[in-house]
Amino acid sequence: MELSNIVHYEFVQRAFLAGILIAAVTSILGVFLVLRRFSLIGDGLGHITFGSVAVVMLIGISPVYITIAALPLVMLSSLAILKLTQSKRIQGDAAIGVVSSIGIAAGIVLASLSYGYNLDLFSYLFGNILTVTRVELIIALGVFITVVAVVIVFYDDLLAVTFDEELAITMGIKTKRLNVMLFLLTAVSAVLAMKVAGIMLVSSMLILPPLTALQLSLSFKKTIFASVIFSLLSVIFGIMLAFLLNLPAGGTIVLINIGFLLFTFGAKKIVASPGKEK
Repeated sequence: MELSNIVHYEFVQRAFLAGILIAAVTSILGVFLVLRRFSLIGDGLGHITFGSVAVVMLIGISPVYITIAALPLVMLSSLAILKLTQSKRIQGDAAIGVVSSIGIAAGIVLASLSYGYNLDLFSYLFGNILTVTRVELIIALGVFITVVAVVIVFYDDLLAVTFDEELAITMGIKTKRLNVMLFLLTAVSAVLAMKVAGIMLVSSMLILPPLTALQLSLSFKKTIFASVIFSLLSVIFGIMLAFLLNLPAGGTIVLINIGFLLFTFGAKKIVASPGKEK
């Protein structure tokens, strides 16, 4: 079946819309996370999502509502990571590692106690964007609007916290509130990205587009826009190629993201090399 015919199906339209919204959200949040060296939070929350999905499956909740049911546990876990980080007894990456270890270990045990490693669980591990429901699409739209609104309203504060949190505190900025908002929005985004790229590749959607945009050496605002553009192009082309070549959409999207990153690395090196010779 040709792509022009496939896009007429409602579930395919939902896949494209959800992919675009989630790509925009993760790429925006990813810029702040990468610059603050919290890049691995996506990986940690992905592991927590695995544990949360296993909990929900053990309870026996319908697969249609698994994403929604997993949200509270992942959001609480993101606050736990933030709390451990702020305690200053554990470094940020170590805090992420502790919480993610709990999530993946609990997920393995609970999965074995419920249905085992069945097809439903593997679909969450590796993603299945075609199964996005209307409720999940509405949640994705709500999260997108919320993230854009937060960035616009608190842009100056977020900018200050991103580059120097201690200076931001001396300026009277409520950094704790901003950190809570950032971590909670990231948690929701990680759960939604589970449907696009799968639990195993959630962190890639938070890291790769911002990292690619940062290679362009743009202003902060333009870096955010560039990150969104790279992420959107990856999702759109990834879904299209997945249909045409019968490939997994999540892996295809991530590979295109990596392709963009390698291209910007190469282009930057070519542009910089004449200057070095002089």
